[in-house]
Amino acid sequence: MADPPDWIAEFTVDPGMFAAQLDAVVASGRTPLTVGAFADGLAGRGELPARPVVLTFDDGFADLPGPTAELLAKRSLPATAYLTTGAVTPGRGSLLPPAPMMSLAQAAGLEKYGIEVGAHTVTHPQLDTLSASELRRELRESKDALQDALGHAVDHLAYPHGYNSRAVRAAAAAAGYASAVAVRHALSSMADEPLRIARLILRRSHTARDVAAWMAGEGARVAPFPDAPRTVGWRLYRRARARVRGPEFAG
Repeated sequence: MADPPDWIAEFTVDPGMFAAQLDAVVASGRTPLTVGAFADGLAGRGELPARPVVLTFDDGFADLPGPTAELLAKRSLPATAYLTTGAVTPGRGSLLPPAPMMSLAQAAGLEKYGIEVGAHTVTHPQLDTLSASELRRELRESKDALQDALGHAVDHLAYPHGYNSRAVRAAAAAAGYASAVAVRHALSSMADEPLRIARLILRRSHTARDVAAWMAGEGARVAPFPDAPRTVGWRLYRRARARVRGPEFAG
């Protein structure tokens, strides 16, 4: 994203750096997969290559169907994009702060570039602070909207900002998701959990050298691992705050 709003700037890189980072992925010799293919391997439904890599994009910003998709396609890199349906649907709303967004009508075009489409809820809330009924609505309505737009099943979910819990993961399974990605700031592995797949967040400060290190399996811990006490405490605090303020943006 060339000129991102302040709220998302920390999690963006300029197009030149992005291209260099993609080149580092290609140079690593790893086999790029969609999340769907990776999740099938974790669940024993398919065979994984020896050194897979998965690229994911959240929310549905306006540059995704254009420059981002084109840079990926130029390098024959598949990816998975998780769309916040309230933010990309005209007349709907979300908790995401203002930013240029793609439209839901463009979702089918992503697939032509080899980008798998997954759900990222309707409004982008902190899922682990919601009531059971609010949680079901966020998971089900986003899935339904994408399935209507694409004409096929949407089986993969990204928890907004990675926030999840045992109850959230159970609700995701009940809603029909075959996989869900968190964040965890970690490398995934063949022992990872299909409904809590670890990811690394790319920040503005990361370079192509950082990406090359990740491709070599360096610079981050490896999932799965238990939640740290600090993570559990932060979740409890956010839940208490949500009882007073209501649903809040996950970011």
